[in-house]
Amino acid sequence: MAVYKQTYKPYEGARTPGWSRFLILGRSGYGRLMQSRFLVLYFMACFFYPILCAVFIYASHNLSILENLNIPAGRIFQINNQFFEFYCGFQGGMACLLTSFIGPGLVAPDLANRALPLYFSRPFGRVEYVAGKMSLLLYFLSLITWIPGLFVFGVQAELAGWQWTRDNAWIAGSLLAGLITWDLFLSLLALALSASVKWSVAGGALILAVLFAGGGLAAAVNSIVRTSYGSLLDPRQAMSAIWSQMFRDEQAANISATQAWIALAAASALCLWLLARRVKAFEVVK
Repeated sequence: MAVYKQTYKPYEGARTPGWSRFLILGRSGYGRLMQSRFLVLYFMACFFYPILCAVFIYASHNLSILENLNIPAGRIFQINNQFFEFYCGFQGGMACLLTSFIGPGLVAPDLANRALPLYFSRPFGRVEYVAGKMSLLLYFLSLITWIPGLFVFGVQAELAGWQWTRDNAWIAGSLLAGLITWDLFLSLLALALSASVKWSVAGGALILAVLFAGGGLAAAVNSIVRTSYGSLLDPRQAMSAIWSQMFRDEQAANISATQAWIALAAASALCLWLLARRVKAFEVVK
């Protein structure tokens, strides 16, 4: 626009409130992700096991269905704390794969295209940027983990009655706290690894390596050094130990819940350090 025309006018429309400004990144990224058919198909497949659990619970409370299937009522699995602990482990694994699909495209493209100065030249800070990117991944992870988990618990509570619900209400709290903790850790890990590289494919491979190859590394360390502390290198084993404590599972794990919490806290601190180094308004090129 030519300056001499003097037709420029400042923006006078409605402005986004400061407290919710970070959600803009999540809304813009949502439309981009929904264009991937493979991601949509996998996201729909993540609901198969929760639906299967709900059907199983309904069948276990319906004697006529068990008789038609020739299944003795005494041989059916009990719906208890171990049932929901296994649910956390299964859906937690599905969440790992979903993270490897979504996570690489969160920060790496912005670094590759040097778009961070465009974000931070506006009233938008680094904390808001990280929170906005994390909100998108947390949204998808919540939809496949603790939200259907509470639905499955609600089905069991409705069919089992008030007495069972009152005695086992702590299971719902453990399920909610455990899966939210895992979702937060996965989101933070995905952002940090995505910020460590500028190529989305490399970021996805790095996330898969940390989440799934960590078990092999932990087993190798345990075998060579003859210790159980190698399991701390595997985030999934650490989270499994935490779930065992939350669901009051008496089966002994390789590591204690306290050690697992320390390992996840240290890994989270490392992720925050990587984000602080990589997510900046400028980049020094040597």
